[in-house]
Amino acid sequence: MTEKGTEMTEPRRLLGEKAARQLANTTKTPPQWRGATPRWLTQMLPWAPVEAGVYRVNQALEDDFAVKCSPEQGEALPIAFSNYEEQPREYTLTSITTTIQVDTRVSDLYRSPMEQVKEQLSLSVEKLKEKQEHELLNNRQYGLLNNVDPDMRVATRKGPPTPDDLDELISRVWKEPSYFLAHPKAIAAFGRECTRRGVPPATINLFGSPFLSWRGLPIVPCDKLPIKGNKSEILLLRTGERKRGVIGLFQPGLPGEVSPSLSVRMMGINQAGAAQYLLSLYCSVAVLTHDALGALQGVVLDHYHEYA
Repeated sequence: MTEKGTEMTEPRRLLGEKAARQLANTTKTPPQWRGATPRWLTQMLPWAPVEAGVYRVNQALEDDFAVKCSPEQGEALPIAFSNYEEQPREYTLTSITTTIQVDTRVSDLYRSPMEQVKEQLSLSVEKLKEKQEHELLNNRQYGLLNNVDPDMRVATRKGPPTPDDLDELISRVWKEPSYFLAHPKAIAAFGRECTRRGVPPATINLFGSPFLSWRGLPIVPCDKLPIKGNKSEILLLRTGERKRGVIGLFQPGLPGEVSPSLSVRMMGINQAGAAQYLLSLYCSVAVLTHDALGALQGVVLDHYHEYA
């Protein structure tokens, strides 16, 4: 009803969105860790199984190998002999280890739609694998950056990484090189130098992702290569046992193995009612011959050009 000069309305009888959401299901994602990377190095390295956690690299010594070309009839033939190292290098797998605890009450009551233990383990495994790639490059004993032969180190000509610098690196690792490995900022710096010279690097596709390349070799990004004083290094690798290159090492058949060289074992339930799990990842990397790995050093990352 209405009165003169006054308008009366019916009370609002619409269901509000906030109230309606109490009866609606929410679609959720698994936990997302912002620190995860593609880990191209661990994907692109060939991996060799290791027995009893030790890998020995035997090399023949650099000695004179006596031969004769088209010897005369009746001429005494030379005796050839190849000696071996008496103390070859051995690589022992190192462990990357951590433990996690999950309250059994939490895992019992809050297990739908996602199992709490599984999600905690998944996040922990991601972090272990990130640490693994870091160790493959930076470990003091076996890390690639610490195992480049002095003869395989190249300094940049002027600081920024130029096509000439990468060509010089290829001239060192010239026997079937596989790919470059560089920090994303170093790749950007190289791209700027190529643009400056009018020779943009070609793009190739690997694993469904685009990569810049130089002379047909992919330039693989890896953020585990350190930056010191706004400088970094670019590596060039030859990979594979057959090519006497760089290989990753792992231990197969571990107790509680969930993937190659990764073990997850339950340690029991403590007095506080928390289930405890031990996670261990064993790995190493070996350079089979000295010319399988080269490094471009002193790569300046912050050099920019002005374009008219």
